[in-house]
Amino acid sequence: MANPSVQKEGEIVDEQAAAPNRAARRAAQKKESKESKVVKTSTKSSTIRKSRSTTSSATGSGSSKTLNPKTTHYEFGGVPGALAMIIFLPLLVLMFAYGCNKQDGYYPFHRAYDFLTHFQLDTVVDTVKSWKWGSSIFYLAIVSQLAVYTVALPGDEIEGERLRDGTRLKYKINAISCLQALISMSVMALRGQGYYLFLWVKERFADITLFSVFFAFLVSFAVYINSFVGNKLLALGGNTGNPIYDFMIGRELNPRIGKFDIKFFTELRPGLILWIVLNVCFAINQWVDLGRVTLSMVLVNLFQGWYVVDALLNEKSILTTMDITTDGFGFMLAFGNLCWVPMMYSLQARYLSDFPVDLSYPHLAIIVLIQCAGYYIFRSANSQKDTFRKNPKDPKVADLKYIETKAGSRLITSGWWGKARHINYFGDWLMSLAWCLPCGFDSVIPYFYCIYFAILLIHRERRDEEKCRKKYGADWERYCSIVKYRIIPGIY
Repeated sequence: MANPSVQKEGEIVDEQAAAPNRAARRAAQKKESKESKVVKTSTKSSTIRKSRSTTSSATGSGSSKTLNPKTTHYEFGGVPGALAMIIFLPLLVLMFAYGCNKQDGYYPFHRAYDFLTHFQLDTVVDTVKSWKWGSSIFYLAIVSQLAVYTVALPGDEIEGERLRDGTRLKYKINAISCLQALISMSVMALRGQGYYLFLWVKERFADITLFSVFFAFLVSFAVYINSFVGNKLLALGGNTGNPIYDFMIGRELNPRIGKFDIKFFTELRPGLILWIVLNVCFAINQWVDLGRVTLSMVLVNLFQGWYVVDALLNEKSILTTMDITTDGFGFMLAFGNLCWVPMMYSLQARYLSDFPVDLSYPHLAIIVLIQCAGYYIFRSANSQKDTFRKNPKDPKVADLKYIETKAGSRLITSGWWGKARHINYFGDWLMSLAWCLPCGFDSVIPYFYCIYFAILLIHRERRDEEKCRKKYGADWERYCSIVKYRIIPGIY
């Protein structure tokens, strides 16, 4: 059959072709109508999305203000107190570093007074000139290694507490693996080199301390400046608008570089591990000087090493602490963990390296008893709380009594937490006392740690009480009427 002829372009002259099947025509019309509706719907949805995007952009500033409200309540004495901490805490650390040695004794306050009353600029210049670059290399080698191990080594990833923007950050738990890697690398690197590095660390301790102060300031300025870049979640207590106060207390809640959480890393790893490194160096110095290590030095290294390893093993428990959930990361936490902890907490081992103490067996037994009692209270109380938070029906904590708050939380009123509202602080302080007692009683300076720690714990307890009172209101008052003591049952 021949094809139909065409007179003009697109004009069909064949009559049969001009009269297609009606059913086919009807189907084509329906299809065309359906496609037209789809196009209109798609256009309408696109318009709505653009409208919503414009509205969201317009209101973004308002939501940011809601998420990061202006801080009106000041702690630590406000701006004057913050400025005092920024100035005098580093000076205190340097005073203990340069004012305590074997030749002149451990008289940091007396020597600081003499320095100020007989101030000579030449002394400062000579001290700066005598500073060795090797101290910075030593410090940075440990911190940078730990940072690399944190990122590179495997570890369980767990979620932290829910933040006020609804998100939950993930944290890699591998602190103990980082310690093991550092020990392994150090053993291999120092094999066959004798005691030189350990003796050098003791000799240049003040230089290392000076660099740690500088590094803490460097980190503090970096995270403060970076908190203004982008839409960051700020700490509720660190957004006053005053640069001195916000710099000290911490402005950004969780500063991160990719998945690397700076605050979480700093909280345990550099400070605690460097503390143990310094303790070992001081013990080896005593070995070289005496030809033996005294039982007092053994106890200090054993107790403090035990504390650090326990903290690293229970790393995930810090995710519920105030430092992680509430406080911003600023000078207070950066300086505290990068400088104060390793340089001031190693004071007992440093003292015993210069002035060895031999303990009697009754003295030794009392110290061990205090340490064990403190650890038992501290660890069992924290474990009880953590278990209850995860699963209140766990057989270990199922019989605990508690009160239900309007905020949805449960406050334990029996067990360890029925004895005192911060019973774990009591155990923590007992351990601090056990670390100082091996130093004997010839000098009060080694006891600086347990005195300072008591003040710190009482201040922290007051901060926590204030926050809980605001959060729980009348429920907190009811809780306090049941659990009457703050830290020490029957006393305080």
